[in-house]
Amino acid sequence: MKMNEGVEWALHSCLNLAWIGADRAVTAARLAAYHALPTAYLNKQLQALARAGLVTSTPGPKGGFRLAKPLERITLMDVVTAIEGPDEAFRCAEIRKQGPGAQPEAAYRLPCAIAESMAAAELAWRKELAGTTLAQVRERAERRAPNAPGAIRRWFENS
Repeated sequence: MKMNEGVEWALHSCLNLAWIGADRAVTAARLAAYHALPTAYLNKQLQALARAGLVTSTPGPKGGFRLAKPLERITLMDVVTAIEGPDEAFRCAEIRKQGPGAQPEAAYRLPCAIAESMAAAELAWRKELAGTTLAQVRERAERRAPNAPGAIRRWFENS
């Protein structure tokens, strides 16, 4: 499964907003500049996060984005759904009912085995994402790069 790159951008933006602090709103342009991303496209991702209630957006010269809730209450699935939408990744088109191998309709009383297997795999994937909070991701990131939060805060304060 391939996800939109906006998911990665949104996840990094959420962590950066947490490290910057809840008292400071940050514009899409500033968040984009930190990772050399296109501002307009990152702004679309941030607006999707705002529609999902994960960040707030304040207009005006002192405006920008802030986290709407603590990272402990935001899961990876929340961000993926905000950016990608809630639709299932696999959609069975029932092609087994087409072509020369098609059987009478009565042969299809049981669900497609491929569709069942794909649904089970997607459910496991969704459960894993829903069971992982951004606070857990932040903790892992800080163990791997303990200086990152301070460096990010300083960059946003000084530029």
